[in-house]
Amino acid sequence: MSGGLFHIPSDLQNSYWGLVGVHLREALLPVLAGLVVALPIAQLCVRLRWLYVPVLGITTVLYAIPSLAFFVILIDYTGQSETTVMIPLAVYSLVIFVPAIVDGVRSVPQETLDAATAMGFGPVRRYLQVQLPIAAPAIIAGLRVATVSSISLVSVGMLIGNQGALGNLLHDGMIYHQTRLVWLSVLGTAVLAILADALLVVLRIVLTPWMPSGSRRARAGTAQEPAPALVLEDAAR
Repeated sequence: MSGGLFHIPSDLQNSYWGLVGVHLREALLPVLAGLVVALPIAQLCVRLRWLYVPVLGITTVLYAIPSLAFFVILIDYTGQSETTVMIPLAVYSLVIFVPAIVDGVRSVPQETLDAATAMGFGPVRRYLQVQLPIAAPAIIAGLRVATVSSISLVSVGMLIGNQGALGNLLHDGMIYHQTRLVWLSVLGTAVLAILADALLVVLRIVLTPWMPSGSRRARAGTAQEPAPALVLEDAAR
């Protein structure tokens, strides 16, 4: 058990930094999959308003299923693998993404949509080049919550073997009575969550330069063009 701060037990069959890589893979791939699935579902909910309530109800019920119960259901089909951990995380992300995307898209002013239609934008182009860019702040806010939640929930994978990445360190730390392993697990997971959230904040600033910033104040007497108009103008180019 000796060998330095980042030395970990051989039963984990990985180095500490290898576990960090596994943790990120198991956390971020489900979030990406959830976002890809949520985009068309949310668009259907925007177009068919009656569909939003039942979809939200279904995603909420799925979110309420304990991860251990999810594992028991999936393990007969996907075994004790990373897939068994990632599928529940992707499903859980839907309860965050669907409302975020729907609320963001619905916040687009009708005048902006009418202008896009008058400029010859079809439904798909209007959705991709006008509605989604304007809804980006709401979507990224949901992405931040889903990402941080997924990073923390990956550790539950230790319940089905060595699929919990950094969570396995917590398990081994308790078995071997090694406080060092517990701290490596807890602090490592927290640092990953903080860094991922910070990167998404930077992404939001890059993608939405028209959004107000606490460090950026408009000069007195300078008129600012409305954000939807800027997005529509860029989309038409």
